[in-house]
Amino acid sequence: MNQDPIQFKRQRELGEILSVTFQFIRQNFKAAGKIYLKIVGPVLLLLIAAATYYTWTTLGTSFFEGGFQGSEILVSLSLMMLAYLLFVATMNGTIYHIILSYINNNGEIKATEVSAGMKADFGKLLLLTLICWILIFAGTMLFIIPGIYVTIPLSLAAAVLVFRREGIAESISSCFNLVKNNWWMTFASILCIGIIVYLVGLVFQLPAIIYIFIRTFTVASESSSGNVGEVFGPGYVILNAVTSTLQYLIYSITPIGVALVYFNLNEKKNFTGTYETIQNLGNNN
Repeated sequence: MNQDPIQFKRQRELGEILSVTFQFIRQNFKAAGKIYLKIVGPVLLLLIAAATYYTWTTLGTSFFEGGFQGSEILVSLSLMMLAYLLFVATMNGTIYHIILSYINNNGEIKATEVSAGMKADFGKLLLLTLICWILIFAGTMLFIIPGIYVTIPLSLAAAVLVFRREGIAESISSCFNLVKNNWWMTFASILCIGIIVYLVGLVFQLPAIIYIFIRTFTVASESSSGNVGEVFGPGYVILNAVTSTLQYLIYSITPIGVALVYFNLNEKKNFTGTYETIQNLGNNN
């Protein structure tokens, strides 16, 4: 591909952040996709299995027939949350290391660098994600608004850890420093990215929604008892697993956009890309 590599280390307005996010996906879909599936794929399958188990325990026929077991639901929910934690940490770390390799190699993504980076950072990314969740949950319990406030800077924590090679505590501190005096701009950027990802993911949920609608109408027409358990069955669980897989793949758009938000804020604060450009011009001369 003869296209010029995307310059991540520069300031961008919201519209450009969104357009460059999808530009990066278009340009690197095959190369990045192979690496992503190799590293994130196993964790995604684990998440789908856990989510399917949770769906079955909550919506299976035994639930509506009075066979509800609270302990089984609690176990399935715990497994799903643990799998989701693993998925988020792995997904974010892999995407950020893909972008880091892309930057370091002038538009080329090296699988060996991404794999090595994930091996080195996985433990820290997992713990960082868990700490961020706890902080967001604690903030939400304090009348919701504090939760929203801390969510915005903490959404950049994993990017800071990978791109700055900082520890967990330093990453959390740095992300708050980055967002300082730019909270509303960061909020608007992340909100727009989230809305776009949600709408794209919603498209893949339509088959499950249509299935439920048709099954509900059919059951209501054929059964006077209107047993809700008849609406949900193996067909719904399988369809939900497929659509959820597609949704989780769509979620990988988010860290790409967040990475661009990070570099935008970093340039505003530190002018890293500007200094590198000037240094490169000096070296060329």
